[in-house]
Amino acid sequence: MAKVYATGKRKTAIAKVWLEVGKGEITINGQTLDQWLGGHEALKTRVRQPLSVSKQLESVNIVAQTLGGGYSAQADALRHGISRALVAYDEQFRVILKPYGLLTRDSRKVERKKPGRRKARRSRQFSKR
Repeated sequence: MAKVYATGKRKTAIAKVWLEVGKGEITINGQTLDQWLGGHEALKTRVRQPLSVSKQLESVNIVAQTLGGGYSAQADALRHGISRALVAYDEQFRVILKPYGLLTRDSRKVERKKPGRRKARRSRQFSKR
């Protein structure tokens, strides 16, 4: 089977994911998952979640390119992209991944700063005197 392409998004991070039949290697931005995320075990687990839920950890290779956002948002974008690639690879994975919420794009974004406020909602300290 040829490579399958999918895009995952989260906040301002985007992950371009190519999935192909292989031995379970994950390459992100030319690095292995361990090199890319270092000691962030929770994020590594989050990235591998679609593969472990669908029992494809040892049977597909992932090559991904991430850009924008921080490493946490990139990891979530990667998770979303891997899920979408698995569904494009085999439509039966949709039934497995959907209950875990892995196919839903997390649409939360940073709220914009409003005029007259210090942050989006935080106002200046009130002084009675």
